[in-house]
Amino acid sequence: MPVEPLRVPPDLWLRDDVRAALRKRDTAALFRLILQLTGTSQSRLGAAVGLEQGYVSRIIAGRKVTSIDVLERIADGCDMPDDARTAMGLAAQQAPYRSPPASVRPTNPGIPSWRDVVTSACELWRGDVNRRDVLHQAAFSSAGYMLPALHWFTAPDPAPVVQNGQRIVGQSDIDTIREMTATYRRLDNQYGGGHARDTVTRYLDQEVSPLLRDGRYDRATGQQLFSASAELTQLAGWQAYDSARHGIAQRYLVLSLDLARAAGDDGLGAEILAAMSHQATYLGDAATGIDLARAAAHTARRAGVPVLIAEAHVLEAHAHARANDPHACTLALDQAEKTLDRADRHGDPQWISYFDEAYLSAKFGHCFLALGQAKQAERFAARSLQMDNRYVRGRAFNLALLATAYARQRELDRACAIGTEALAVTRQLRSARAVRYVRNLQSQLAPHRRHPTVRQFTARVDAALGPRR
Repeated sequence: MPVEPLRVPPDLWLRDDVRAALRKRDTAALFRLILQLTGTSQSRLGAAVGLEQGYVSRIIAGRKVTSIDVLERIADGCDMPDDARTAMGLAAQQAPYRSPPASVRPTNPGIPSWRDVVTSACELWRGDVNRRDVLHQAAFSSAGYMLPALHWFTAPDPAPVVQNGQRIVGQSDIDTIREMTATYRRLDNQYGGGHARDTVTRYLDQEVSPLLRDGRYDRATGQQLFSASAELTQLAGWQAYDSARHGIAQRYLVLSLDLARAAGDDGLGAEILAAMSHQATYLGDAATGIDLARAAAHTARRAGVPVLIAEAHVLEAHAHARANDPHACTLALDQAEKTLDRADRHGDPQWISYFDEAYLSAKFGHCFLALGQAKQAERFAARSLQMDNRYVRGRAFNLALLATAYARQRELDRACAIGTEALAVTRQLRSARAVRYVRNLQSQLAPHRRHPTVRQFTARVDAALGPRR
């Protein structure tokens, strides 16, 4: 159920106790007064100011807020008038509006221009490098994907990305970004999203940002630069997702979609929409997962890349399975399998190379497991392990999938044996998703905790990952 917007009555800001809290920058007192005087909830307040409910609770309990970024976010989210902002020591914002000349008015005010996207990118990367609380406390919202996806389809053809900056951008600059992206993607697959995400973010901030912001490039070079930047930004978002930092992952994936739109790169846009679907389904919003998967399929058809169409179908199938719709799931799986069989893989982009028969089998296994068909899930999970050994994180996922299928069938010894393999691989990774899959297996086995093999496996998991809270 969506959280209703926060409405703060204008006269609240005139109260003496509120003014005193503002002058002292006492956010704890301010939050308590807003909750008391508006009757709102911590969740609604957090949604308004872009902070998780738990963080709001810690502020109310006495956590000091000193970051200007967070204070600005609180002021904006509470629709604080200028005199209240000034009392808090913040700059006034609500300057008198002057209508711009018709020649410079945006034709699509809701759709960011490519220059707006560059500004957003530079701000996001710099804020992430500086670990601004307002970014790292941001919560994921499925609704946050709907407008960017709509813009992807409704925006007119992007304006040419042409800039006459001080630094000449050449093919070698673009090739370097792509080579670095390939290296970071390989590290991500081998060691998990938490291994190199900070390095990727610094590279975006220190190397890519100056090219976008200050570069000199013609239309063709600009399109390539934006496409390469979108690919690396999508990877940074994927790494954040794998690290369970879902709010900031969403910010990165939305930004990468905007960069791909500016570049006119439909293939990459389809892959980014697929990643959004993947995250939404993983977090339990099957309806959003279905919508985004269908958007990815439509875009992939426009791009003429069959393997991306197959990927979109299998992601839609997984979302249907999570929604407990076996008929729709089966239809989507059938479409995925047939599309992949017909696909000519010779012209595939490098970043889709992971999508092969083993990956497809794993997705089939997850679908059948979600539908409660453990025997079918076992068959596909076993097939998924005939995979490229470079995908170490994927092997951890697939081992946990097979072990869970055995656990569902009460084949406890086999579940624990395969689960021990999954745990061994997971310990090599920095991947919150891999840990979650092992923990889910542990939960599946919990009813059989008295069984000696299960007891030993549970002890190994707790020793490796810490006792389960």
